[in-house]
Amino acid sequence: MSQLTAVDTNFLHVESARTFAHIGGLGIVDPLGCPGETLTREAVVELVRQRAHLAKPMRRKLSGAPFGIDRPYWTEDTGFDPSWHVHEVGLPAPGTDLQLGEEIARLHERPLDRRRPLWELYLVQGLQGGRAALFAKVHHAAIDGVLAVELLAALLDIGPDPRQVPAPPDTAPELAPSQMAMLGTGLAKAALHPFRAARSVARTTAYLDQIPVVGQAPGADLVARAVQGVLRRDRMPRLARLSPPRAPFNGPIGARRSFAYGSLPLSDIRLARRAFGVSLNDVVMAMCATALRRWLVKRDALPDHPLVAAVPVSLRRGGTGRDGANRLSAMIAPLPTHLDDPRERFETVRDSMRTVKRRFVSASAGGWFEELCGIMPGTFSGLATRFALQLAPALVQPVNLMISNVPGPRTPLYICGARMLSYHPASVISDLTGGLNITVFSYDGSLDIGIVACPDLVPDVWELIDYLRDALEELKILADS
Repeated sequence: MSQLTAVDTNFLHVESARTFAHIGGLGIVDPLGCPGETLTREAVVELVRQRAHLAKPMRRKLSGAPFGIDRPYWTEDTGFDPSWHVHEVGLPAPGTDLQLGEEIARLHERPLDRRRPLWELYLVQGLQGGRAALFAKVHHAAIDGVLAVELLAALLDIGPDPRQVPAPPDTAPELAPSQMAMLGTGLAKAALHPFRAARSVARTTAYLDQIPVVGQAPGADLVARAVQGVLRRDRMPRLARLSPPRAPFNGPIGARRSFAYGSLPLSDIRLARRAFGVSLNDVVMAMCATALRRWLVKRDALPDHPLVAAVPVSLRRGGTGRDGANRLSAMIAPLPTHLDDPRERFETVRDSMRTVKRRFVSASAGGWFEELCGIMPGTFSGLATRFALQLAPALVQPVNLMISNVPGPRTPLYICGARMLSYHPASVISDLTGGLNITVFSYDGSLDIGIVACPDLVPDVWELIDYLRDALEELKILADS
C-alpha cells in the first residue's frame, strides 16, 4: 500500500470527457515463433497471470480518501483477474498500417475503468504479412515513460523461449488504511499544508521564468532573477522569453484521437549525431522542427517566430524509487520552424537545446514541476487543476506541442515466442499542451515513432511521419556536406 504523490494525483485530476491521461504503446510482432504460429489471447492472459507480480501497477487499484480530503492510495486488487484486462480485436482485410492506426486511435480515446487496476492490453489480429500487434495502455498516475519500459521488461523476454519466473511470494495483500485512519491522516496533512505550500512556493520562485504560463506573466523573469541573485544562482544560463505562437494544432481538443506511426533507422540518426557532435535528442528535435515547418507551410500557417515544445524529462537516478511514483518534469524548448535554411535551423536547435539543458540542470533540475503540483492541498487540488485546464488556454497557450524521446532496449524482445518488430509510443494531448504529441522510442536498431493528435485540429497526422523521414534525409545531406 502506498499513497499517490501530488504529481500522480494531478494526472487523475486532468481527466475529463475530452482529456485522457493514459499513455500507451503499440508493439508490432511476428507470431511465427509462437505455438501454431499464432499469438493467442489465452497465451497472453496466462503470461500476465504468471508475471503480474513483477510489476506493481498491474495488480493495484485506487482507494480514495473520505470526502477527498487527501490524495488516494494504491491498494492491491485482491480479486485481480487478467482476463478483465486483456482483449482481442481483429482488423478487416487487408490489415494495412492505416487501418491499424485507426483502430489504435479508437482504443486510445477510451478512458480506463478506475474500479480496476489502471491498464489494458489489446491483441490485434489480421495485420498484413501475417503480423499481429499488441497495444498496451496504462494510466499516467500509475506509471511514467521510464517505468513503462520496466513494465515491458516484466512481460517480455530477451529470447524466443519464455523465461521461468518464480511464483509470487506468499505475503498478505497490500490493503488500504481504514476510512477513519485515512480521514485522520488527511486532517493532519491539511493542518500542516500551509507550511509545506510556503516551502514549495519559496523553492519555485527562483524558477518562475521556466514554468509555462507563469513564466509568461509580466515581471516573472525579474522576480526569478532577483531570487537567483539572493541564492547566488544568477550565473545560470539566461533563456529568452518563450511566447508560443498560435498554430493549427492549438485550441480546444475534442474527445476523438488519431494515431500514426513509423520507424527510422537508428544508424542514420546516430550518424547525424556524430557528424554534428550533438545528442540523439537534439537530432530528434531538429527533425521535428523540419517536419512541423513543412506541415505548417503546406497549410499557409507558418508562424513568424519559433514554436515552443514541452520536452518531458525523467528525474530517475538509478531505480524506480518512491514505490514507483512518477518522477518527471519538462524542459521548455523553442523549435525554429520559422527558419528556412536547413543548416541555420539545425544550428539554432543545437544551440537553444544546449542552453535549455544547461539551464534545466543548473537551475531546479526539474523540481519545480513536483513543487508546483504540491502547492494546493489535496482537498482542492482537483478543482484547481480542472480550473487551470479550462482557464489557462483561454488566456495564454503554454506550449504548442509535446515532444518526447524514450530510450529503449537495443536488442530484440519477445512475447510468448513472438518477436517484437517495433514499438510505437502513444501519449497524451490536452488543451494546455496542444492537440499534437510526438513521442519516439529507440528499439533494436530503429527509432520508432508514435504520433497522437486531435483529428479536429490535425486531420492528416500521417503526413508528419513522411515529413520526419524527409527531415532525416535532409540531415544526412547536411552531415555529408
